[in-house]
Amino acid sequence: MNAIKKPVNIVDVTYARTKASVNIDSMGMREMQQRVFAKRDAQHLLVKAPPASGKSRALMFVALDKLYNQGRKKVIVAVPERSIGASFSSTNLTKFGFFTDWDVKPKHNLCDPGSSQGKVGAFIDFLNDSSATTLVCTHATLRFAFEKLAPAAFDGTVLAIDEFHHVSADTETNRLGALLREVMNGSDVHIVAMTGSYFRGDSVPVLSAEDEARFTPVTFNYYDQLNGYEYLHSLGIGHHFYQGRYTDAIGEVFDLDKKTIVHIPNVNSGESTKDKIEEVGFIIDSIGHVESTHPDTGIISIRRNDNGEILLLADLVDDTDQKKRADTLHYLSTVASKDRDAVDVILALGMAKEGFDWPFAEHALTVGYRASLTEVIQIIGRVTRDSAGKEHAQFTNLIAEPDASQGEVKVSVNNMLKAITASLLMEQVLAQNFTFKTKRTGDDDAQAPGVIKIKGFKEPSTERVKQIIETDLNDLKATILQDDTFAKAAAGSVDPETTNKVLIPKIIRERYPELDESQVEELRQQVVVDSVIKNSEVREVGDKRFIKMAEKFVNIDDININLIDSVNPFQRAFEVLSKSVTPSVLRIIQDSITATRVEITEEEALAAWPKIQQWAKLNGRPNVRSEDPTEKRYAEVLLFLQRKKQERAAAQRATEMVDEE
Repeated sequence: MNAIKKPVNIVDVTYARTKASVNIDSMGMREMQQRVFAKRDAQHLLVKAPPASGKSRALMFVALDKLYNQGRKKVIVAVPERSIGASFSSTNLTKFGFFTDWDVKPKHNLCDPGSSQGKVGAFIDFLNDSSATTLVCTHATLRFAFEKLAPAAFDGTVLAIDEFHHVSADTETNRLGALLREVMNGSDVHIVAMTGSYFRGDSVPVLSAEDEARFTPVTFNYYDQLNGYEYLHSLGIGHHFYQGRYTDAIGEVFDLDKKTIVHIPNVNSGESTKDKIEEVGFIIDSIGHVESTHPDTGIISIRRNDNGEILLLADLVDDTDQKKRADTLHYLSTVASKDRDAVDVILALGMAKEGFDWPFAEHALTVGYRASLTEVIQIIGRVTRDSAGKEHAQFTNLIAEPDASQGEVKVSVNNMLKAITASLLMEQVLAQNFTFKTKRTGDDDAQAPGVIKIKGFKEPSTERVKQIIETDLNDLKATILQDDTFAKAAAGSVDPETTNKVLIPKIIRERYPELDESQVEELRQQVVVDSVIKNSEVREVGDKRFIKMAEKFVNIDDININLIDSVNPFQRAFEVLSKSVTPSVLRIIQDSITATRVEITEEEALAAWPKIQQWAKLNGRPNVRSEDPTEKRYAEVLLFLQRKKQERAAAQRATEMVDEE
């Protein structure tokens, strides 16, 4: 192994370890579960909470209350894959103070091996059995069974859907989404939807706006969860850039003393060598010499090159022997999930993400850009579980640098930018939440903890805007950062005010067409202010707090909305990138961004015109060949306006000629 290099972290968050999120009350409930249980009377409940926050047990508490106290007759729990079904197996809750236990009869656990046809029959038998109360199945079994049932068959039931981001409002391509809508409209079903992922990777909304309005949301954010842990103290999210093959570079950031999950790239990606088995061999060889492979578990014992110690590795990439991989998965879920010494490294491709429980994992090392934010958050969630002896968790994305001699420079640059902006989004999710209020003249009150007052800030005036801010702000930020135009703008090719006042409101209008302009502005300010504050460095000097904006520190009591609008909330992505790559690679990135610059719209041009006039008074006419991105953009806008003026003049002359004839 090479000398270990520290990844370039965009996110470095430290938590207080208050134990608040792991302590339980007199009924055996954690903080998140208490919040969910408080809303137990809602017919449709949507729970957004991080991995390891206790969503499965929260469902048990709510479902049992609905069975015993709300007149429901049956509970159906649907999970995306069989392995996750174990989270909902029979659980003794009375020993912790709850009034009854969660009991799933073996014949009603349809996540055990067996044919889908047999499971569908068992599902229908369950609905027809008046004495049966609780069933666990996969999403697929639920879909297949629904094809043989009318929506009214779900009358009197509680339908719980785990990993709810698998549902989509696109009912033409997503059968689970269509099922959900039909059951909601055709029966008196109670629904408990749960997800640890705030984003859907393909940007299709989980629910339509009208369907989402029927759900009572309960959100438990990542900061609440991680700040309330007992052991985990800090989290880093960063990148390491390489040239050539990743198998030659992975040793630079692969710390063998850390419990690590390595996700190798998809075989269709640019980072893949197209031979996943060979890649596993390269990684194993970089660690050391294989001593043995356990016949019952498939765990590989490797003698390390650096210190001669034995390292235990689980290979989930090689799928040529399905029984062997099943044995390895069983070992990981039953032994390694409880014994820290049972395994040291897990190699995976499409596995060890969603619902995978290895609490001792400290480092998620992921090769290649991941287009899905859901996938990124699921991978990070593998290392953010609280565990004795785990002080720090780390996510490292190993990303290829663009090479000017190859044809895929544009794709490579876009992948780098999107990977970094995804990390910035994760910083937003993982950081402390603030409440923003308007600072009025003569308002000298000390700012309460977690509250920041801003001059000129528009507070939400309607319940709809308040709801979006409370439950949907991270989703909205995800939509903004996934927008191709915005990704280029975030890299510095557009001035901050255009980014904040033109591009962001345009995306808000597209996502929430029902909002009027005053509501769009309120939401725009919330997005920009929240993003800037969370991405900025804050220092405390005595009893005052200072925040870094536009390269200088400003007293947090003196900030105003105009100052915040002058800051690109995601500019730091490009700053980090510029310090992480060689000058020649940075030039390639800058040239690629320039070549694929953001298209100018009339909206942007009209918004920029007063600023161009002001700029020209001080500096003269902007030059399109300038090295300064703001001056260059102003010059491009000026040319755009001139061209539009000429087109209008030509159209006017053509109209006049027609009139004369």
